[in-house]
Amino acid sequence: MTGLISRLRQLRHSDQAIAASVRETLVESLYASPQSLVIGALSTTGIVVIVTLAIGSTAILACGFAIALVAGGRIVDAFLPSHRANADELSLAKRPRRQEALYRSGALCYSALLGTFGLLTLLQSDSGTLQMLAVTTTIGYAAGIAGRNAGRPWIALSQLSLASLPLAAGLAASLEPLRMALAAVIVLFVVAMMDITLQTYGVILKATTVSREKIALADYHAAVARRDDLTGVANRTAFREQFEERLNALDASGRCLAIHWFDLDRFKEINDSFGHLAGNAVLAGVAHRLNEVFGLHGIVARLGGDEFAVICEIESRTDAVTIGETILDLVERPLHFDGYVLRVKASLGIAIAPADGRDADTLLKNADLALYRAKDSGRGMMCFYERLMDQKVERSRELAAEMEGALARNEFSLMFQPIFDLAGGHVLSCEALLRWTSRRHGSISPAEFIPIAEDSGLIVEIGRWVIREACRVASTWPSNVTVAVNLSPIQLRSADLPMTIVSALATNGLAAERLELEVTESVLLEDITASLAALEAINRLQVCTTLDDFGTGYSSLSYLTKFPFQKLKIDRSFCAGLGVEPGLGGDRANRD
Repeated sequence: MTGLISRLRQLRHSDQAIAASVRETLVESLYASPQSLVIGALSTTGIVVIVTLAIGSTAILACGFAIALVAGGRIVDAFLPSHRANADELSLAKRPRRQEALYRSGALCYSALLGTFGLLTLLQSDSGTLQMLAVTTTIGYAAGIAGRNAGRPWIALSQLSLASLPLAAGLAASLEPLRMALAAVIVLFVVAMMDITLQTYGVILKATTVSREKIALADYHAAVARRDDLTGVANRTAFREQFEERLNALDASGRCLAIHWFDLDRFKEINDSFGHLAGNAVLAGVAHRLNEVFGLHGIVARLGGDEFAVICEIESRTDAVTIGETILDLVERPLHFDGYVLRVKASLGIAIAPADGRDADTLLKNADLALYRAKDSGRGMMCFYERLMDQKVERSRELAAEMEGALARNEFSLMFQPIFDLAGGHVLSCEALLRWTSRRHGSISPAEFIPIAEDSGLIVEIGRWVIREACRVASTWPSNVTVAVNLSPIQLRSADLPMTIVSALATNGLAAERLELEVTESVLLEDITASLAALEAINRLQVCTTLDDFGTGYSSLSYLTKFPFQKLKIDRSFCAGLGVEPGLGGDRANRD
């Protein structure tokens, strides 16, 4: 008995401490088997009616009528749960408490009436049969309660006591030895059923808690699986799920959905120049800014690498432009990392549903096409999807795919453009010109395939081949003729460029002085430190470096003092107006 009292005290504190989700499950267990409640209510009420009609006293009639009334109410409550609580009006925390209170009031009222009915039967009837019916019905009901309502033990224990103890009191009041012995048995029965109820509750509580913990853990893992590890925003899986949900809701809202798909321009150069930690800092910083602005009402996702997407509901195309401009501004803001100021830009493609497609696959494809067009337009640009762009973009993609195996298929070749010494009448140098004849598309212009090679990263591998092949061909020329090879800015900053040059010279027995490497002035505008280091490394090999097409960009003569060029090739557009345009010569030159 002492142990039971101690467990009851523990029950009081533990029941108050259980989580709301666990409590909700335990309350739901009260309604888990409405059929058993109905069967018990109908059978008990039937016996009560029989006993009531047999005895006929006013008190028993009133008690029997009340039992039938409460039984009917509990049956309605069991099969019409919407009467118990309105989910729209009650919070998750209040709803189970409201359900429990309603169930408890009906259960305790029914138990008290049943116990009172049994007591009245014992006191007002001399029929052993009627008394036996009342006692067995009440005790049977009490025994069933221990298991059925064990999930809410205070309800079960209260029902057990209210139904059984009045019987024990009525039997003991007769002062007959056999009846008093039966009363004692009923009390012991109550104590035993209380212990069983508490044990059952412990098992149910543990199983429910473990089940809820597993569900919570599964939900956590599901959330983690849908979150990008580096940036914390949605990953590709979550993006696709949420995107399709938004699309399905479009028809009902009548609004439009804009997908802004973008990637970071020259992001690889940050990784190459400052390391992957710097690149990670850029990705995380960009994602954080985007999420602060668009995360509450839209979808922000990192789709992999340096690709991101933002989904927002819009009312007009103007809204999409505003969002796009905001994205570009957020990306372009400087980021500080390890003492460096990192800056990137973005190229952005936009597709709008339902105008540009009604399903996720079509919209994603069209947004990607718009992104490709934006990058092709000069980077740092924003471009809407247009149906006419499909053909050009698809051709670029086809060429990119074809270029993957072009070297292995020997589709690339070199042509050489000579530079003559007009006074001496002999060739001074030859510039290597790369050509590509595709097996499927025929001859492709360098102006078309070189940018594709740079975007795909194949320019480094192709550039290695060009250097080796140019050195091989030049080794068959007269020793006073040099060969010039153009380098892409990406190739210039490739870590293995010096080794490629040394290997090509040594393999073909070409003197370093006979190789000239040309770069365009775009290297002056990008990563000056990395470009300068690369040029100095080339010069240490005794290879000549040349600045090509000077005057076509934004460089100035002051840059030339920083870079170790041996030659400067001025673009003809720069000097075409000499002697004609006042700003370039002409009258001013005559005056000076």
